[in-house]
Amino acid sequence: MIPSEKFALFIDGLNLHYTAKALDFSIDFKRLLAEFRTRGVLVRAYYYTIIAEEFQTTRPLIDWLDYNGFTVRTNSVKEFDDGQGRRKYKRNIGIELAVDAVEIAKHVDHILLFSGDGDFRRLVEAIQRLGPRVTVVSSMRTKPAMVADELRRQADTFLELDDLKVAIGRTKEESRMRNQRDKFS
Repeated sequence: MIPSEKFALFIDGLNLHYTAKALDFSIDFKRLLAEFRTRGVLVRAYYYTIIAEEFQTTRPLIDWLDYNGFTVRTNSVKEFDDGQGRRKYKRNIGIELAVDAVEIAKHVDHILLFSGDGDFRRLVEAIQRLGPRVTVVSSMRTKPAMVADELRRQADTFLELDDLKVAIGRTKEESRMRNQRDKFS
């Protein structure tokens, strides 16, 4: 990245969580912001996630992100019957992410997408046609790889999340201490 380059971060929260977990670390979002602020002009940092009763542990994270420089987009889980009497859940934030990315594309030089979801390949292609370069941040070092091959190939650059572990990760000891502190808060 170029120091004068304007860019935006788009974080698929669940995808990033599971990718980092597969790499055996957790994300420190304060460090993530600090790291990327050194790489250029950060215009906006978006974080996308779903809200459901079974994910109530994410509420403190969502609140922290919202108060500390992230634009947080949440979507409720949609429950439906699959037509054969089985309950299914739809947990998709892709449309919100895509709309925001296309809208900001004319104001930035570069978009970083923290997701390995192959459904975003067409979004990356559309953003590239509008002008900005796109970097996908995910992992090929997990078994299986957390990034879809078609998404990685469409991106201008692929950034291995494992290579960012030291800069944006939280150590196991830090995670353990934070979890203990949160239990007593």
